[in-house]
Amino acid sequence: MEIKVIGTGCDKCDRLYENTQEALGNLGMEANVEKVEDLVEIVKLGVMTSPSLMVDGKLLICGREAKTREIEKLLSRA
Repeated sequence: MEIKVIGTGCDKCDRLYENTQEALGNLGMEANVEKVEDLVEIVKLGVMTSPSLMVDGKLLICGREAKTREIEKLLSRA
């Protein structure tokens, strides 16, 4: 599973990244979690709102921070 936390240097992006890491730990899952902060890379992904969460190329959360519990539910379905 490849996970990208998308955003450019905002506190909400950092919290989304931390909550994603926590959710993975709670679920006992392993994944490559990458923070994408480079604007050129963000444009290539086609995501213009930050923070956002992309899992295996699918945009699951767009333009907002999500709590750990919500991320757990999304990851368990992915």
